Amino acid sequence: MTVTGPPTVFDVRENEHEDVLDRVERTLDVCLDRSSVVYGEHGATEGFRTSGGTWVRVERRQRWRINSAVWTGLEAAATIREVKKPEWFQSTTWTDPSRDVVWRADEVELMTAPVVGDLATAATLPDSWWAGLRDSLAALGAHPTERIGMSQAHLTRRITEVFDGVDTVVDEWTTAHTDLHWGNVSTEGHIIDWEDWGAAPRGHDAATLWQSALPDPEIAARVQREFADDLRTRSGKLAQLLQCANAIRVAARRGTPTPWSEPARAAADVLLAELQSA
Repeated sequence: MTVTGPPTVFDVRENEHEDVLDRVERTLDVCLDRSSVVYGEHGATEGFRTSGGTWVRVERRQRWRINSAVWTGLEAAATIREVKKPEWFQSTTWTDPSRDVVWRADEVELMTAPVVGDLATAATLPDSWWAGLRDSLAALGAHPTERIGMSQAHLTRRITEVFDGVDTVVDEWTTAHTDLHWGNVSTEGHIIDWEDWGAAPRGHDAATLWQSALPDPEIAARVQREFADDLRTRSGKLAQLLQCANAIRVAARRGTPTPWSEPARAAADVLLAELQSA
């Protein structure tokens, strides 16, 4: 019997695909600056400046792994108003049987401000940056959507994998970005990477940003203060407990504590007590 391994994943960082970029240029009527390329972490995406002063993001996915909501997330986010984010202009999608993938390219507004990226930069952000992010998340939260960003079933499963006896029923839902960490916000307050947005427990975005700040107690406390109205609700506490469970689970999988897991354990003890006493 012949044993075959998993299919080879096409990595845009390592494999030639000039024909793909040529097709992007023809279809979107742009010229890509090849020297400006920025690759995603897993070799599935790449981005380029264009001659028109815009940005083109190119992504490949296996044909058998396309999530329709995620695949159209960036385009669908163009309907959201009063949120600071790069404007979406156009896209193209096609199947590539020879590589067994599907390609998607999106032309968006060029964001010249760098992402915050790390906690050292986050510590320098002015009050106006925090106020702008609060306004963006408030506008996003009020945006109606049929998309699901974080389901009740997923939240319950992740929390109960780590903590026993928790009533995980969420009582307030809003629209969220769902992946709000320091690499997805710019120093001018833009929110990027809109693949996964949708309905989520109230406070989900603030809780995600808080978890990414846990290694720095001062910044984590700042997130708590800035988004207290959401994080102090029952759903906000469950959203934080979910992030604690995620951090603890990652450390357990690695077999060693991380800069996020120990603060998460301490925060979880408080959250569990508050949820149980409510």
